[in-house]
Amino acid sequence: MSDTPLHFKTITEIAELLSSKKLSPVELTTIMLERIEQHDGRLKSYATVTAEHAMTAAQKAEQEITTGNYRGLLHGVPIAVKDLCFTKDVRTMGGAKVLENHVPKFNSTVVEKLEASGAVLLGKLNLTEGAMGGYHPEFDIPINPWNPDRWTGSSSSGSGVATAAGLCSGSIGSDTGGSIRFPSAACGIVGIKPTWGRVSRYGVFALAESMDHVGPMTRSVADAGIMLEAISGSDTNDEWALKEPVPNMLEGIDRGIKGVRIGYDENYAAKDVDAELAEAISNGVKLLQELGAEIIDVGIPDLDEYVLAWPTICSWEAVKAHAKCYPSHREHYGPWFQGWLDMGAEVTPAEYQNAHKLRTECTEHFSRVFQDIDVLVCPSMAKPPHKVTPELLYGPKETRPPWFQRFTAPFDYNGAPTLSVPCGINSEGLPLSIQFVGKHLAEPLLCQVGHAYESATSWHNLHPDI
Repeated sequence: MSDTPLHFKTITEIAELLSSKKLSPVELTTIMLERIEQHDGRLKSYATVTAEHAMTAAQKAEQEITTGNYRGLLHGVPIAVKDLCFTKDVRTMGGAKVLENHVPKFNSTVVEKLEASGAVLLGKLNLTEGAMGGYHPEFDIPINPWNPDRWTGSSSSGSGVATAAGLCSGSIGSDTGGSIRFPSAACGIVGIKPTWGRVSRYGVFALAESMDHVGPMTRSVADAGIMLEAISGSDTNDEWALKEPVPNMLEGIDRGIKGVRIGYDENYAAKDVDAELAEAISNGVKLLQELGAEIIDVGIPDLDEYVLAWPTICSWEAVKAHAKCYPSHREHYGPWFQGWLDMGAEVTPAEYQNAHKLRTECTEHFSRVFQDIDVLVCPSMAKPPHKVTPELLYGPKETRPPWFQRFTAPFDYNGAPTLSVPCGINSEGLPLSIQFVGKHLAEPLLCQVGHAYESATSWHNLHPDI
């Protein structure tokens, strides 16, 4: 067992302590709640801390473990969920002022599955309004623990901050255009965007239903696999939830990557990409080859036209998702998201149809790329976390250049699984991130590749000094 402080230990390390009764869930939960109390007033990752609920769950877990009823690797482990996920009798606001009094009468499926695994829910995590780009002016903005002046990765920002700062052992985020990958990269943690439909979205506020994904954010690849396995599976309440059996995400994780065909397009991975990040990705590819992977040159076309179709699709679908509140309560939305909904309301059926045509073309390009490879490697995002300003945080909405979502939107289009893993620290002390993209339902292989890379490096062991 490492000498890492308890709040920074991985889920696998904590599970060993809990299952062997060297640590009690009540003791661990108390420590984590005290840490939240000590640090989150500054970091602002939590929208709601469910201390009483957490202690009750911890006491139940302790009793079960003590009597030999151990449920598995998440039993007694303190986690938190993005405040898009419905929690029974606990407010779920989605970062929106118009929803600040919304108290669900049921749990989202993802919360139900986490509680069935024995996990201890510490609370709900802050996010951008409606899970888009900006925050409501009356809501807290999570602070990047690596540098308070830098971006926290947009939508699942509270999940990224809480996980990176040791205010939970793992968290749940969502990704429609990059919102698991951006905060994972910006906060120096691991994130899995699963195959679309792998995780039920029942009881999760929608942004754009055809692209919304729900997935885990953790401090190690194995931890992400553990959480993903727990929350995956079919759901009669979600017609789009996949019915395929849920595999053991950790089976073969230590198998190595000899013979795994990994695609790499140097131009795609370096064009409009920060120089230090591009070098870190190139070094990562060399390491993967040293570990036995077969590196295959692939050709990825210019994606700019395809990426620029994303706002049309997302904003149009966001208007449908918010039909109960927009436009009837338009004035209650903040400037950023209000502008986003206004834009979506102006999208014509022909424009939406054309955007989907571009989406399909983009997906077809990547289908051809994956004919000869198992995994694609590229950055998680093009630049290190940028400096933030009130205009960027609150709006009005900004127009993002194509490079901003070049490594994210295509895989929300096609629903392919991705894994983001820390791959360096730049000259400003900010984290860098490498992304592995797989074929549909290939999350176990992604965990295998990511774990091999992670085991040969030490970036995931670095933590912000808070």
